[in-house]
Amino acid sequence: MDLHELTARVEAVSARYAERFGIDRSGDWHLLKLHEEVGELTQAHLMREGQARTKGLTGAELDARFAAEVADVLCHALLIAHHHGIDVQRAVREKWLNRG
Repeated sequence: MDLHELTARVEAVSARYAERFGIDRSGDWHLLKLHEEVGELTQAHLMREGQARTKGLTGAELDARFAAEVADVLCHALLIAHHHGIDVQRAVREKWLNRG
């Protein structure tokens, strides 16, 4: 699956979620949701590193939670890009890959 297909699939999931719960996925909502997910990723990282309560989770459970939060951050970044009409592949190429 390429990034365009992944974005389309994530967008469909998010649209269904928003419809189900009556959420207006505005530009503000997208940014705040990403911020929320970064906070959850930070918490998962701190738990894995022994710098926060582990809430009784095993090492494997902490690793799985961290991976899930990385996925959430990536998906919400893709949703922001889609909302604003940004071609992420092109933006990455121009910002990261075309440097000399």
